[in-house]
Amino acid sequence: MALGPETYDTPAAGPEQDRRLFVYNGGFLSQKRVRRILQLSGYSLHLGVPGEDDMVAVWGNSPTAHRGEAVAARRDAPILRVEDAFLRSLHPGRAGSPPLGLLLDARGLHFDPATPSELEELLTNHPLDDTALLNRARGAIERLIETHLTKYTAFDPAIPAPDPGYVLVIDQTQGDASVTASGADRARFMEMLVFAQEEHPGARVIINTHPETAQGFRPGYFGPQDENNRITLLSDPISPWRLFESAVGVYTVSSQMGFEAIFAGHKPRVFGQPFYAGWGLTNDEFPVQRRQRKLTRAQLFAAAIILYPKWYDPYRDRLCPLEDAIEALAAETRAWREDHRGWTASSMRLWKRKPLQQFFGQYKPVIFEDDPAKARQTGRPWMVWAGKADVGHADAVRVEDGFLRSRGLGAELIPPLSLVCDDHGIYYDPARPSRLEALIAARADLRPDQHARARRLIDRLTTDGLSKYNLGGTTPDLTTLPPGKRILVPGQVEDDASIRTGTDRIATNRALLQAVRNAEPDARIIYKPHPDVVAGLRDGGPDASDFADLILPDADLIALLQEVSEVWTMTSLLGFEALLRGIPVTTLGCPFYAGWGLTRDLGDVPPRRRATPSLEGLVHATLIDYPRYRDPVSGLPCPVEVIVDRLAAQDIPSPGPANRLLSKLQGLFASRAHLWRR
Repeated sequence: MALGPETYDTPAAGPEQDRRLFVYNGGFLSQKRVRRILQLSGYSLHLGVPGEDDMVAVWGNSPTAHRGEAVAARRDAPILRVEDAFLRSLHPGRAGSPPLGLLLDARGLHFDPATPSELEELLTNHPLDDTALLNRARGAIERLIETHLTKYTAFDPAIPAPDPGYVLVIDQTQGDASVTASGADRARFMEMLVFAQEEHPGARVIINTHPETAQGFRPGYFGPQDENNRITLLSDPISPWRLFESAVGVYTVSSQMGFEAIFAGHKPRVFGQPFYAGWGLTNDEFPVQRRQRKLTRAQLFAAAIILYPKWYDPYRDRLCPLEDAIEALAAETRAWREDHRGWTASSMRLWKRKPLQQFFGQYKPVIFEDDPAKARQTGRPWMVWAGKADVGHADAVRVEDGFLRSRGLGAELIPPLSLVCDDHGIYYDPARPSRLEALIAARADLRPDQHARARRLIDRLTTDGLSKYNLGGTTPDLTTLPPGKRILVPGQVEDDASIRTGTDRIATNRALLQAVRNAEPDARIIYKPHPDVVAGLRDGGPDASDFADLILPDADLIALLQEVSEVWTMTSLLGFEALLRGIPVTTLGCPFYAGWGLTRDLGDVPPRRRATPSLEGLVHATLIDYPRYRDPVSGLPCPVEVIVDRLAAQDIPSPGPANRLLSKLQGLFASRAHLWRR
């Protein structure tokens, strides 16, 4: 009995009905991400028999492809070939990872040279001469190399490649569709291995095992029987980009690694007929005669990775440009690389443990152990809350809130949207180098794409009025101030770790105000007490009336920045937020943003801070490179831009009403403990 038409994930009716796509492979129905990308691309999935104007979807050249092909032939229906995109996921699909994008091709299969595909049409006929497009391609290539992204990314880039000077031969899985489409078999792979040895006499030969073979999913064409004193099988999860760096030659049949080798500066020797062969960037043993155009690396990348795929944004549930897909994969991959061995955490308050588990426990639950000796015995990476670290935690990674933290105070137990992990020190303590310092120094020189990204982030933060806590407040009324220079002095919690470690002579709010008044006797000083103090969550706060012309405890800080000429601070993050808005900043302590030529520094700044980054370089290091972010809606690791979107839209789940009471009690006990210590 024939199945009646049944619709899956049909989108709401728009101006035109989505094109009906009939499927005969269960994967189209069981894989939610695949269904969603097809839906967003304008297709609705159906079972049954296609009618006029309908299409049949076929997954690549899979074992079930013949079903769809047979129906399409009988009904004279066009076929849409569907395949995973070239940047797929953390793990192979057989391990359960959903794809980050799809290749949808109504002409043919990109890996089958028998018929030109839409990708080949792009490579043959598209002008590929748009400067902006090619610049995007160059920037994306560098970003992939920088973050060690490839089709499957679950490997540790810190694992070194073999000693330089080897020839890299790339294995593939037996029966891979791109291999059979090229007419290749085991004999072809053995022929390739012979050529690799003959063309590089005396060089070692490294055979790189396919990830699916290394993980036990499918066998490869090479095995232990092919090893000898010159040839070695390599199944360690080493970054392809590391392997390319140390190789003197790259040999492949049709692997995507051959494609990536091109962007690492190689001209790979190709023994199949993959899509990237024939454009002047490879040495082809079996050339495809119709491919005669010569392309640059940027042109090849632009067509294959920017124009051809459909990329998916898992945070906003939409199709997206390549750059958004790269950052989604980079965030997920960073989390896996840092967390998959599991963490042991020390000195974490009870209320922080759930957010820490959400950030760092996705692959293995975090173990909370306060005893340093027991923590070390777990054999896991070890973290400690930076403000609680002491001499017993010398070898632990420091963890702290990030700089776009939340909509609400940490002292009110609002969970963070960002955290920083520092294996050198911690950003607010200038006594020793921090990971952030190294990142800032490294960003003294930015690529055009990095500069543009940081500038877009600055513009977005300033346009939307975003800050660390995003508290809002009253519109500042400065009508009572006489004319003159207006200096904003932000108050700080005086027992805060950044004050204890980042200041010397000036270490209290009163001393700060007095120093400003002495230096600027004619200025109009506006004092904004710290929000934790105003909220009654932390003890402290001076009588500022001796030195301040105006005290605004409830004013919106970001709105206040628009009304002042300068900011003077010990170590407050408000100084960084003022820099974003082009406001001159004077520091009397040593915050992380001091010493790079962007502020006037009256405190002691370590002489090691010699680099001179632009504001964009400082922002790239501080907000893009250093923190980790977690999307509060999807629960996924994410790039900073997603957090900016959530904060701007106020699309953040609110904690329960018990938080306020618990935070009050916490503040009360913390204040009493501080008094007892004194």
